[in-house]
Amino acid sequence: MDVWSVVVVVSILSTAVILPCLSDPSDEACLTHLSKSLEDPNKSLQNWKEPNFVNPCNGSTSNLQGATCNNGRIYRLSLTNLSLRGTISPFLSNCTNLQALDLSSNLLTGPIPPDLQSLVNLAVLNLSSNHLQGEIPPQLALCAYLNIIDLHDNSLTGPIPQQLGLLVRLSAFDVSNNHLSGPIPSSLANRSGNLPRFNASSFDGNKDLYGYPLPPFKSKGLSVLAIVGIGLGSGFASLVLSFTGVCIWLKVTEQKMVLEEGKISQFMPDY
Repeated sequence: MDVWSVVVVVSILSTAVILPCLSDPSDEACLTHLSKSLEDPNKSLQNWKEPNFVNPCNGSTSNLQGATCNNGRIYRLSLTNLSLRGTISPFLSNCTNLQALDLSSNLLTGPIPPDLQSLVNLAVLNLSSNHLQGEIPPQLALCAYLNIIDLHDNSLTGPIPQQLGLLVRLSAFDVSNNHLSGPIPSSLANRSGNLPRFNASSFDGNKDLYGYPLPPFKSKGLSVLAIVGIGLGSGFASLVLSFTGVCIWLKVTEQKMVLEEGKISQFMPDY
């Protein structure tokens, strides 16, 4: 190797060392939009600033609180119990290497973005103990690696999507204490083979939700037995009132007869 070749090799190696390892542009967009959608009243995320989103990872470590990296990509976000307000940014879908998303125990509102379907590597989704509204997006079924879906203690409405029963890796599922309605999909409650089944605690606290493992559907109208019972009760009450009225009439009549007999006896001669 001649002198010029050595110089070229050294120059290339020096450049490789000096140039920073920039994060994936998708991760940068993901973090930028997420930070804009959140309010942080306790200043818990002070290092969540745009200059830090350009290069949030250094190998497996991150300079952002709650973020964990793997091979220079964000693969876990855990921002729990920080009193965060705001909404969940749909741009979270840009963090395509994300495997765990935990935003539990905050004060988040708004819907669960259907855009999360793009997180094809997502294994853990924990959005519990917030104030989220709207329906559970059926598109979550496209996150085929989901092991855990925890949405308890929110204000979610509508039915539980049947498509979630297609998640064969799902081992923990909790939607308790929401405002969900309709039947529980049998694909979740009565799973076949070796797939985990979820008991009543996964569905409790949704007054309009029904079906195994919760009680069956109850009509809001009166049952036949209730109607018959009301009819019998009202008939019995009418009978009692009628009988009481007859008794009173007989008593009054008897008293009148006694008075009349007394008046007649005064005019009768003594023998």
